[in-house]
Amino acid sequence: MKNISIILILILTAGLLVAQSDDARYATPEGLSELIEEGEREYLLLDVRTEGEYKSGYIPTADHIHYREIGDYPSLPDEKDALIILYCRSGARSGRAHWDLERMGYTNVHNFGGIVDWPGPIVREE
Repeated sequence: MKNISIILILILTAGLLVAQSDDARYATPEGLSELIEEGEREYLLLDVRTEGEYKSGYIPTADHIHYREIGDYPSLPDEKDALIILYCRSGARSGRAHWDLERMGYTNVHNFGGIVDWPGPIVREE
């Protein structure tokens, strides 16, 4: 009986890891591009650079909030397992914002890294 319990726990844990790693693909240029183009899944894409950096060019569908103000962003989802993808210029600031969101209880947060890695179109507000 003990072996069956252990096997069930391993199966359930593996299922959770697969579900989480499935969303992690959106932290890649290919995965994020697919997510944006399909438009079938709810997500929050946040550019956490300065306002000037954001206006000079951002990934389509991205909202802006400075990484230091991530906890004050008015449109953070109520659901703690909502898909949230972050990016900045190189990945450092989005890494800090990622950490802050996890401390706030969000469980499906992914750091895309830097906009320098984005091969797709850029929206400009100059």
